[in-house]
Amino acid sequence: MNVRRSAAALAAVGVLAAAAPATAADPSPSPKVTVPSGLYGKSDPTYDGVWRQSLTLVAQRTLGYRPAAAAVDWLTGQQCANGSFAAFRAAPAAPCDDKVKADTNSTAAAVQALAATGGHGGAVEKAVDWLKSVQNKDGGWSYYPGGPSDTNSTSVVIGALAAAGTDPADVRKSGKSPYDALPAWSIPCDQDGGGALVYQPDKKGKLLANADATAAGLLGALGKGFVAEAGKAPAQDACAESEHLTRAQVADNAGAYLGTAVAKSGHLLSTLPGAKDQPDYGNTADAVVALAADGRTEPARKAYAWLEKNAGPWATQSGPAAYAQLILAAHAIGEQPGDFDGTSLVSSLNALGPAPRMDSAAHEPAAEEEDSKSGVWWIVGVGLVAGIGIGFLLSGRKRRP
Repeated sequence: MNVRRSAAALAAVGVLAAAAPATAADPSPSPKVTVPSGLYGKSDPTYDGVWRQSLTLVAQRTLGYRPAAAAVDWLTGQQCANGSFAAFRAAPAAPCDDKVKADTNSTAAAVQALAATGGHGGAVEKAVDWLKSVQNKDGGWSYYPGGPSDTNSTSVVIGALAAAGTDPADVRKSGKSPYDALPAWSIPCDQDGGGALVYQPDKKGKLLANADATAAGLLGALGKGFVAEAGKAPAQDACAESEHLTRAQVADNAGAYLGTAVAKSGHLLSTLPGAKDQPDYGNTADAVVALAADGRTEPARKAYAWLEKNAGPWATQSGPAAYAQLILAAHAIGEQPGDFDGTSLVSSLNALGPAPRMDSAAHEPAAEEEDSKSGVWWIVGVGLVAGIGIGFLLSGRKRRP
């Protein structure tokens, strides 16, 4: 799997997801539907339109950009009257009906994006209310309402609740919150894959380690969304056994698993059934964010260094969500996304849709540090905004996100 959590694909095959997602598409495919103005990327948005747009807006705000009004309007225009979002609605002016497959992942991603951009409190509140209405009795969420809960969906909803200013611990169904659901998906330390989380137990209830779900679940256990920064180092590096795992133990055990998983090669492997194992760029980027959030900066930096050397072609092929994932990974460990092995993730992302503008007030101090690396970066960023306006094509698909 390549770009995070395009969980429709996962839901279809019953496997995990990226944070979950679909395979990368050709950089210039012929979309089955017309790519709307305001949407980032030029590939078919049927399965990932809201997801890739949301990640893009979150990444831009994290960098200090003010997303273009057209981009934000496109996202808000995708919302159904009940507050939910589907992966993509080709006719957003039409009311949502039974044929519109609203899902928790698209809705939660949109909440994080709209909360980050600001000024859309009503849309955020309606989306959060819808998410609360489809919570399962175990405290978690499924991709589509009515299905069994899974780690990825539960975790992205936790991120949405936190972004909206709602404590996930207070969101309960049958007395259980999402923090009650996560420990059930954590593999005991003495079993194969100990410390990892599963996407869902298999039909026999067996827990199979899933790196993507582990990264998502780690962030969920910490109450984090797409954006995270380096946290406090864990008390111990190894998996900690406990009959009743706390949120912190779920996170630390997951971090220990991910740290070991990237220790040798610096990257994670794909887990698509029937496919040959290959580097999984999207999940590795998610792992960087998760490891950093859990205070495991050394393995996070090793994984990011591998991405910097190897992930450029993947991002070019995959499009907006991939660039956003890499930007969020850079942010988590304090790296400069304007220099990603000699290329700029920032300019590459911003070129795929309507040009944002730099929120100059947010980075005024950095502009004064012209001799520092960060100061140079922001100067380059401002120059980029000035030069972006002309003829940028809506481009490149992502994903897996």
